[in-house]
Amino acid sequence: MLRCEYTLALIVLGRAPIAVIPAGRAPRIVAILVVTAETGLMAVILIVEDDMFLRDDAEMMIQDWGHDTLSASDVDEALSLLRSPQQIDALFTDIYLKKAVLGGYELAHKAIKLRLNLRVLYTTGNTINDKMKALFVEGAHFLPKPYTRFQLQNSIEVLLAA
Repeated sequence: MLRCEYTLALIVLGRAPIAVIPAGRAPRIVAILVVTAETGLMAVILIVEDDMFLRDDAEMMIQDWGHDTLSASDVDEALSLLRSPQQIDALFTDIYLKKAVLGGYELAHKAIKLRLNLRVLYTTGNTINDKMKALFVEGAHFLPKPYTRFQLQNSIEVLLAA
């Protein structure tokens, strides 16, 4: 059996290597590269969520799919980022924020004035009726809470493809 000293397997999911197999441990492998993040739709997504745990979870999932994220816990923080020269392609915001009951609506309307091509994805754990949907910015999408990893990924993909 031939031993290859330069054998390497690198498995990448999103941005971080999951497994690296050193030379000599898998002598039949010449090279393996597994990448799950799609190219072409990578974006910078601003996540606005007052619940730190939900915000962190959303941020980790979205980064796993190859996107960059910025995060804010309230309207003022988000507007500060939106007024900066930082690239931001999409806004993923909770509708009900602790410091502003309809903060997500207010934020999205201000954000669209600052960045005309910004895509918006709203979320909330509360019921949304037609009257509330009428408050959405034009072209916005909606994802009800609680959402699964797959539902968030699908919503982000549809949002960015729009």
